[in-house]
Amino acid sequence: MGFEPPQRLVRALGESYGDTAAGDWLAGLPALTERALAATGRAPVVERVAAPGGRSSLVLLVRGADSTPAALKLAPSGAAPELEQAALAHWNGWGAVRLLDPADGGRPVAGALLLERLHPEMSLRSLPEAKALLEAAGTVRRLWVDPPAGHGFETVAERTGRRVDAMRAAASDPALEPLVTAALAARDELVAGSPETLLLHGNFRQSKVLAGERAPWLTVGPEPLVGERAYDLARLVRDRVEDLIASPSGAATARRRVRKLADSLEVDQERLHGWTLFRAVESGTRALAAGRRQEGEVTLEFAGWL
Repeated sequence: MGFEPPQRLVRALGESYGDTAAGDWLAGLPALTERALAATGRAPVVERVAAPGGRSSLVLLVRGADSTPAALKLAPSGAAPELEQAALAHWNGWGAVRLLDPADGGRPVAGALLLERLHPEMSLRSLPEAKALLEAAGTVRRLWVDPPAGHGFETVAERTGRRVDAMRAAASDPALEPLVTAALAARDELVAGSPETLLLHGNFRQSKVLAGERAPWLTVGPEPLVGERAYDLARLVRDRVEDLIASPSGAATARRRVRKLADSLEVDQERLHGWTLFRAVESGTRALAAGRRQEGEVTLEFAGWL
């Protein structure tokens, strides 16, 4: 195939899986694309790569022989595309992008998802902040449903537990130790008494909500898991964090977001505060470990406001 994956994706794959494994997947991408296109049964042609794209998958904008637009998402096994497929199938287009079935008896290819075409250039980040948060709240609440019977999604406790050791290692830096200790203590208390077990997006934020045709806004890119709603909202609280850092009222705005989101979605404010702290510290320390120093420092400064 005559396309180049975005450099943002190449860097992120190397960070997540190591250069060798990432290189192997990228080398096999043309063949995977050919198989996935053929398996749709729609004789699609690739129009372009969605750029800058995400950090865990490649999205190709395609058009079928009948001129129907679609998006073909290709992801390595480490990104658990089969779990994303299961979540999208369960939501069945309610608040989220819809899976498209292969035509003419085609069979899906592992690591490939055929999706309805949204507008990748228009996310909630294109709206004024107050309007964006309002639309985000209305969208994410649609996703919070009971998980399917016999599901294979991990729990919030399991996912966050896998990140504890790396955070403890970061606490060897005396400057980070108080913040990391507070975040880990918050997690311990939160997982000890989760109030609900719902299907969650797992990585919900404004850039994951795109404009659509059948609905104004639809969610993409879930990293699904099961647990409480407060965990799902925690990443949304720190959206547009660079703007918050640049504002003299950034700290007050961040704390006000916690209150407003908790109130509007009937989520316990203290639990949302705790998960926001944990997720910000985990993300910030992970960015520092990967050499993304500016991102890490900004995220940890936000965490310190909480």
